[in-house]
Amino acid sequence: MQSPSTASATLNPAETSGSGLQILIMAVAAFIIVTTEFLIVGLLPALSRDLNISIALAGQVVTLFAFTVMLFGPVLTAKLAHVERKKLFTLILMVFAASNVLAAVSTNIWIMALARFIPALALPVFWGTASETAGQLAGPGQSGKAVGRVYLGITAALVFGVPLGTLAADSVGWRGSFWILAAISFFIGVLMHLVMPQLPVSASAHPDQKQTAILRQPRFLAHLLLSILTFTSLFTAYTYLADILERLGGIPAGQVGWWLMGFGAIGMVGNHLGGSMVDRKPLAAMVLFLVLAGAGMLAAVPLAPNHTWLIVALVAWGIGYTALFVVCQVRVMQAGSHAQALAASMNISAANAGIGLGAIFGGIGIGHFGLGSIGIIATLIAALAVIVALLMMRRQ
Repeated sequence: MQSPSTASATLNPAETSGSGLQILIMAVAAFIIVTTEFLIVGLLPALSRDLNISIALAGQVVTLFAFTVMLFGPVLTAKLAHVERKKLFTLILMVFAASNVLAAVSTNIWIMALARFIPALALPVFWGTASETAGQLAGPGQSGKAVGRVYLGITAALVFGVPLGTLAADSVGWRGSFWILAAISFFIGVLMHLVMPQLPVSASAHPDQKQTAILRQPRFLAHLLLSILTFTSLFTAYTYLADILERLGGIPAGQVGWWLMGFGAIGMVGNHLGGSMVDRKPLAAMVLFLVLAGAGMLAAVPLAPNHTWLIVALVAWGIGYTALFVVCQVRVMQAGSHAQALAASMNISAANAGIGLGAIFGGIGIGHFGLGSIGIIATLIAALAVIVALLMMRRQ
């Protein structure tokens, strides 16, 4: 398999001389694309009111997006692996621009569902090829830093995409948030077309079929199951966090975005802690951060009226939540060390399966037991994930 640094040798010096700007454009593109996935979480209360649907039904657009990524991601990434990268990324950004426009003009849940389904097809293709492309752009010896910069855009979107969307929704409405994303997507797509060089497709676009052997390894499949349980737990509660803050915490709608921003900011601590621990003891790190996130989710609902204690619960929840993104990705790649690209892709699918299931279970919980049940349901699923992790540690 050709490494990113090797692939970049096929670019001439003139093409790599502007790599700093090109990688910045890639990072911004990553931020836009991942923000489009998670923005909807912060917009659910306003969207449900405007479209005259329940919060539980509105939450199912999160499920639709996640399940689309899960089901179509690996297949589409493989099918489009031969497409020249500049053309591919420009097309993806234009698709995101068009779908965000459609979301902005949605008049019912069905149009919104279509507006979420279309970009969900393109998102995993970007995820699957962005790292390699950054390495090609940077040149020999610089691929690691380049990939880090692109993933900084992804991490920023995971942590700040939701609160930024919520704040924008308070200023310009939830439709305005989608219009802004559409405009930025279009602008970055044009920049991508003008600034990016023609990028050759590396040999890694045609992976060895022997890589799929990891899918027959029980331990690797157990790691995927653990990721599914983890993200199901996290998104059973996180999908409806804005509603918890607004309805149970009595926080004015105009301030919810700032609370979510604080949740994301403290989550950066979890990103650092998770990255520091996962290489040494990945399963122990899973148990630690699952317990921390579970405790935060369980406590946040009953403590919501008392804002001081709510902040304490959100700190625990936020650190565990963000750490588990990093820990799950690295853990699964370690488990599939002989086919890391495939392992990473499978973990993304597993994570999105969990995101979709979490939105479903949260919606069911709200429908049957009320919003106050969310923390209990999410924590029970987290406890199940802890049991699986402990069993895996014992067998190890």
